[in-house]
Amino acid sequence: MEAALNDPALRARAIRAARGLTGFDVLIKGAVLADVATGELRPADIGLVGALIASVHAPGTRSDAARLIDASGKIAAPGLIDTHVHIESSMVTPRRFAETVVPQGTTTICWDPHEVGNVMGLDGVRWAVRSSRDLPLRILLLASSCVPSAPGLELSGAEFGGGEMAEMLSWPEVVGVAEVMDMRGVLDGSARMNAIVGAGLASGKLVCGHGRGLGGADLLGFAAAGIGSDHEITSGEDLLAKLRAGFTIELRGSHDYVLPGVVQALATLQSLPPTLTICTDDVFPDDLTAAGGMADVLKRLVGYGMNAMDALRAATLQAALRLQRDDLGLVAPGRRADIVLFDDLLGFRAARVFADGVEVGVDGKLAIPLRPDGVALPAGSVKVPPLTPADFRIAANGTTVRLRTVDKPRFTEWGEIEADIADGAAILPPGATMMAVIHRHGRAPARPVLGVMRGWGDWRGAIATTIAHDSHNLIVMGRTPEDMAAAANAVIAADGGVAVARDGAITALLALPVCGLLSDAPTPEVAAGFAALRRAAAEISDWPPPLASIKSVFGSSLACNPGPHVTDIGITDGTTGEVFASSVIA
Repeated sequence: MEAALNDPALRARAIRAARGLTGFDVLIKGAVLADVATGELRPADIGLVGALIASVHAPGTRSDAARLIDASGKIAAPGLIDTHVHIESSMVTPRRFAETVVPQGTTTICWDPHEVGNVMGLDGVRWAVRSSRDLPLRILLLASSCVPSAPGLELSGAEFGGGEMAEMLSWPEVVGVAEVMDMRGVLDGSARMNAIVGAGLASGKLVCGHGRGLGGADLLGFAAAGIGSDHEITSGEDLLAKLRAGFTIELRGSHDYVLPGVVQALATLQSLPPTLTICTDDVFPDDLTAAGGMADVLKRLVGYGMNAMDALRAATLQAALRLQRDDLGLVAPGRRADIVLFDDLLGFRAARVFADGVEVGVDGKLAIPLRPDGVALPAGSVKVPPLTPADFRIAANGTTVRLRTVDKPRFTEWGEIEADIADGAAILPPGATMMAVIHRHGRAPARPVLGVMRGWGDWRGAIATTIAHDSHNLIVMGRTPEDMAAAANAVIAADGGVAVARDGAITALLALPVCGLLSDAPTPEVAAGFAALRRAAAEISDWPPPLASIKSVFGSSLACNPGPHVTDIGITDGTTGEVFASSVIA
């Protein structure tokens, strides 16, 4: 648990230290302060008492401290605040995530654990709360609203309504409603979404959104419902429209191709919007260890032309204001002592990191012992029997068959193809890929739903994964039934994870036995395993840029997004709500 700041004895000691009547616990000397309130870069020394910043004063005027830190040549900044992140995308448990991001300069995150919620229900969110305690990273939980994200179009491991939302919001660790993804439900006034959003508004806590593709009157209606934020930014124009509609923006680094246009759009404004914050959303383990999380987003934004102080302000003070945390986001007396010493404001490499006044990171490494994980890790979530190649054949009669297809990764469209039939099954023509989705949570039969995809390149193998946003059923993509069965069975045997198969053999496997999503191994180990998966995936598909990627595989069943998607109940349409039981057109 984070240190309490308002203990009278602590405040009294900080007052005395600030006035020079007693010494500091820690004195950071020689830094240049990045003052995100004034926009100044100015020399300053910083005195800490316990978890408090007691003084920010002229350099060289004090030396009375139990510990002196030489910060010459460093930029002192507030700890970075990630306003929207799914730890699950890092594929490691919260303590391993903290071990990785704290030395990079991130001291606070808002975690939406809807991935574990979709797998384990309220028990999964309770585990997320318990596993977030007593870490050097401040983890603020959001109550998952999208379990499932597309009711009626998919079946996950649980269902949350107004009652579950009210319960989660009653927990002190939960600061609001996580991204509301059922946009149509909000706009059409469904009873479920009315209850979920209503519980959030009644709690007085945050209500966060997911406004992918919304514009015009629908965007205004989404805001009018009481939803206060959005991270689904698709262009500079989209950013401006959502700012003008009053949303707080959680500008995410996971869609790098959007950032140059966003920076150009911000440059057309007279000042930085105070409702702009920054988040990572999703970062894979190899990217997290090699490039970093929040610090990497700032580095890229500055590289695209954003003013460094503006980027830093959005990632600190403005994030703290959004979270209603007056103790965070600023290096100033009376604030919480979350401080990062950066080498500069270009690369944002963190030399030293303090959280609650304790030095927790030095030169990219955690500076304190990582507590053991005393919380039982949820396992046994893949309830699927072994599969055979016959499970991955589209049954059809005659000599040819018309198949409905899901065309284009990410921004999907309906299509049709004609396929030959041999031995009672459709033969996919060149350029087509099969996608199977198998319910894995034990709430329905584990029968593959078979869809046909186009626009994913020419495949020479298969990928199976239990990371499948957002219901996280088992999905398998490939062309040959033998490869698809091999990949699927490797993941089933591992109790979750990702596997690549070619010529009937497994060429890469990353086991993720915690909810079928996470590992408690050190992040560098998981990163190496995922990097090997990427290499193996590159061998079985051409991955036409920029949309087709292994990340797109994980999101290929995201039924809440507009357009067609294959889910565990059929080939569905996120726009119209249609569900087709088969790819075969009668």
